[in-house]
Amino acid sequence: MEPQVKSNGVMAIFPLQAAQARAAATPAKTTCTACHLRDQCLPCGMVGQDVLRLDSLMFGQRKIKAGETLYRQGDAFKFIYTSRGGMFKSSMGLSDGREQISGFHMAGEQFGLDGVAKGQYGTTASALEDTQVCAIPYASLVDKMASSPGTQNLVSRLMGREIMQQHGLMVLLGSMNAEERLATFLLNLAGRLKARGYSAREFNLRMSRAEIGSHLGLKLETVSRAFSSFQEQGLLEVAARHIKIVDLAGLKRIFEAPIH
Repeated sequence: MEPQVKSNGVMAIFPLQAAQARAAATPAKTTCTACHLRDQCLPCGMVGQDVLRLDSLMFGQRKIKAGETLYRQGDAFKFIYTSRGGMFKSSMGLSDGREQISGFHMAGEQFGLDGVAKGQYGTTASALEDTQVCAIPYASLVDKMASSPGTQNLVSRLMGREIMQQHGLMVLLGSMNAEERLATFLLNLAGRLKARGYSAREFNLRMSRAEIGSHLGLKLETVSRAFSSFQEQGLLEVAARHIKIVDLAGLKRIFEAPIH
C-alpha cells in the first residue's frame, strides 16, 4: 500500500503491507518542541523558529507491534522514521536468502535515510518490541531547507550520521576479532542507553544472539562463545538477554585493543 500525504503534510497511511495497515496513522499528538526525546531526536541543536518549523510539518504517528514490518527493502522512499520508545532493526535480504542486519535503532534515532539515494528503501525495518514511530515526510523536510539554515544543518547532520554509522560498521567487520566486535557493540549500546537516562551497566537486550551475530558478521556459536568468555573473565554477568557489565574498564580495554 502506498503512503499518502494530505495537502497540509499530514500522513494518512504508512507504507506498510496491506495486512499491517489495519491501524491508520494519526497526526502527532506531541510536537517536537514538547517531546521528551527532543535532545536525542531531530531538534537536537536547533533553536527558536527552526524547531517551530519542524512542528509545522505535522508528523504522523503509528503504533507498531513487535515483529511487524514498517517498510520493506525496495519500497518507495517517502518518509524518515523515528522510534518513540522501542527498538527497530534494519536488515537487507541477501541473494542466498540470509538476512544481514545493518543496524539497531532506539528511541529518538532516525532510520530510513538509505532510501534517499535511489528513491527506494535499501533495507527492511522491523520492530523488536511494541513501540510507536513518528514519520517525517522527507519532501516537506527538504522544502523547509530553502528558508531555514537550521533545517539545512539538520539534514546535513542526518546524512553525516548515516555515513559515520556505515563507516563504523565497515571498520567493525573488517579489523576486529569476535570479542572486540562484541565489546564494541555492548559499549555502544550502553552509551546510547545512558544518553536516554537508562542504566549503562545493566540492561535487557532487545535482539537475539542470532541478530547480534548477523549485525557483527559472526555465527551464533561465535557470539555465544564471546559472551561466555566475557563471563569467565569477570567482565559481564549474563542471564538470557539480561546483561550486567561488571568490569567496564576491562570491557573497554578489549574494545581499545585494536586501536593501539
